[in-house]
Amino acid sequence: MSIAASPERFDTMVETLIVGAGACGLVAALAAREAGQSVLVLERDAVPAGSTALSAGLIPGAGTAQQAACGVADSAALFAQDIQSKAGSENDPAHVKTLADASGPAIDWLTSAHGVPLTLVTDFDYPGHSRRRMHGVPSRAGRDLINVLRSRAEALDIDIICDRHVPTLFARNDRITGAQADRPDGGADLVGCARLILASNGFGGNRDMVRAHMPEIAEALWFGHGGNQGDAVSWGQALGADVSHMGAFQGHGNVAHPHGVLISWAVITQGGVQINSDGKRFWDESQGYSEAARAVLEQPGGIAWTIFDTRIAAIARQFADFQAAEACGAILTADTLGGLAAKIGVPADPLAQNLSAHCPFGRDFSGCQPLAPPYCAVRVTGALFHTQGGLRVDGRARVVKSCGTALPNLYAGGGAAVGVSGAGDAGYLSGNGLLAAVVLGRIAGEDWPDPQKDLD
Repeated sequence: MSIAASPERFDTMVETLIVGAGACGLVAALAAREAGQSVLVLERDAVPAGSTALSAGLIPGAGTAQQAACGVADSAALFAQDIQSKAGSENDPAHVKTLADASGPAIDWLTSAHGVPLTLVTDFDYPGHSRRRMHGVPSRAGRDLINVLRSRAEALDIDIICDRHVPTLFARNDRITGAQADRPDGGADLVGCARLILASNGFGGNRDMVRAHMPEIAEALWFGHGGNQGDAVSWGQALGADVSHMGAFQGHGNVAHPHGVLISWAVITQGGVQINSDGKRFWDESQGYSEAARAVLEQPGGIAWTIFDTRIAAIARQFADFQAAEACGAILTADTLGGLAAKIGVPADPLAQNLSAHCPFGRDFSGCQPLAPPYCAVRVTGALFHTQGGLRVDGRARVVKSCGTALPNLYAGGGAAVGVSGAGDAGYLSGNGLLAAVVLGRIAGEDWPDPQKDLD
């Protein structure tokens, strides 16, 4: 990835150029078009997808109309408090406030102005959230969220050009003037712009960068998008931009193995547990699914079994991924614990003792129904989902230089920008990834530098 001097002429000009057509890029495009700007989105894949399509597509928002309709009393201040509590107050308070304050309005805007069918998850709680504030499309599948956003963008005649890899940005002094878009035929188009929004996510697919910044998860299964190569960080640093919390990431310790299907953490929050190949518990699962990745990978063979029951399975079945796991035979069931132990190949006595005894790691099961037959199990491993460190941005989503001033027409959102998950994995609060994607995408799309100056 490189920064080059601005060429004498461009093949085409646009006011707002967006690199990446995941949730962040598409939301930014909707906001920019709504603000009256001409918009072009460049996507390296054959169809828009990104990391969003690999997720459950859940967006946290505080004080939404959906919450009010369901009787959930919430506020941006409480949400910010939850974010900081999970991250041990390692986040920039101003950045947290920006995301928390704008989260509810962003959800309401997507549903009311653009018809995105977001509904509130009301039948289980996510770790660290003191209120139910996760919103998703009915299928609870990120790929369906992307498809809805793409359809809306197409309905508004927003140009999304796929199969376009962007290797180079052009700049004059601190101002971005355009980008090079490589075509599949080997040619390239030079696209000039008044401003650029980086929505190309983080660097989880770049193994060298992962080893350099987060060696503890470097050998884990990569469950994110292969295009997350750290382009935004590389471009930003070449322009003197500041980065923050480069060791932060979202892991997940509940990916069905070897099937490679995400198992909703609802199976844990509703009373499920994790055991190793010896049939023993090995940590307090209520801490969260991000830190579960390392906990699972530390077990023999980097493998664990998640144990739950058919009552919990019925709740998890609202997620398309869980349905897929059932369809491919990843979910095993038995009428007795002994039968389950035989199916998964662990000693029966330790399994029964670990499910009936008080949790040795201090997990509080109050509010959870005890597991009851029939029982379920799924073999899981730990995975890296996406990075949470990135370019520092201001309250307008503009990329900030190391000296503290903002680059005038370069914006970043989603995984390209630093998140609000603290410095490691334990600070990740459910939904932080799409929170930064949707909120910063909308803020960046709505903002506008001096248009006359930028178009000259």
